[in-house]
Amino acid sequence: MRIVLLGAPGSGKGTQAQRLMKEKNIPHISTGDMLRSAVKSATALGIEAKKIMESGKLVSDDLMIGLIEERLLEKDTECGFILDGFPRTTKQAKDLQVLLETIDKPLDSAVLMNVNLEILMKRLVGRRTCSITGKLLNIYFSSEKELEDCINAGGELLRRKDDNEETIRNRLQVYQDQTEPLVSYYQAKKQLKKINAEGAMDEVYQRLTDIL
Repeated sequence: MRIVLLGAPGSGKGTQAQRLMKEKNIPHISTGDMLRSAVKSATALGIEAKKIMESGKLVSDDLMIGLIEERLLEKDTECGFILDGFPRTTKQAKDLQVLLETIDKPLDSAVLMNVNLEILMKRLVGRRTCSITGKLLNIYFSSEKELEDCINAGGELLRRKDDNEETIRNRLQVYQDQTEPLVSYYQAKKQLKKINAEGAMDEVYQRLTDIL
């Protein structure tokens, strides 16, 4: 099973990818985690990436493809992988296709996790962390009891600074602008699969495994 997972911030793709990874025994390759790992391991590409990130610049497509190739040649990807966070553009998708064909690990499908925009807003704007337990909560979706338990224990419901409506709308707009061409690209290649990512985590996971 070799898939690219597409989904907006708040769509739950990270959560579902982690579960899929554990149950199918294939790695979840998040580009952010991969970059940090390469930098920590001080590989040649990792050292190059570190210099670029420390200068405040974006890591180039060529360097990202090099890092992904390095990761996909590791033994744990022999039975498959879940790519998360790459590709973000059509050019990256084309570069990825060439790479996967070169290393003989062609993509099976790209899965788009669909969530209504207003639900995404509530998932992100409503995120809170209990200052006592560290538990992740949501003022819109967590039960009243869960929220009260934090307050009654003397805790506060903390909100990240970037979890404000303006910032999140901008993030979602950037995502939509980047993803729409990708959706068309994978549709044209007959590799795109879509699932409804709204509802309980178990329900969404069942839809994901059914479609795969």
